[in-house]
Amino acid sequence: MPIIVNLDVMLARRKMSMTELSEQVGLTMANLSILKNGHAKAVRFSTLERICEVLECQPGDILEFREEE
Repeated sequence: MPIIVNLDVMLARRKMSMTELSEQVGLTMANLSILKNGHAKAVRFSTLERICEVLECQPGDILEFREEE
């Protein structure tokens, strides 16, 4: 898939655990894990907004487009 989710990178930069992010964003660990592992088919803007607020980042810090080779 050409959309890469760099959530693990941002978590490491912020020294935050998945559990902590899950609690602050209001997502289950299962749903957050699906997103982190790139298995999500869609992301609500409200969810992306909350993740960005908690991690103090921009959507482009989490989502990246890569051309398929």
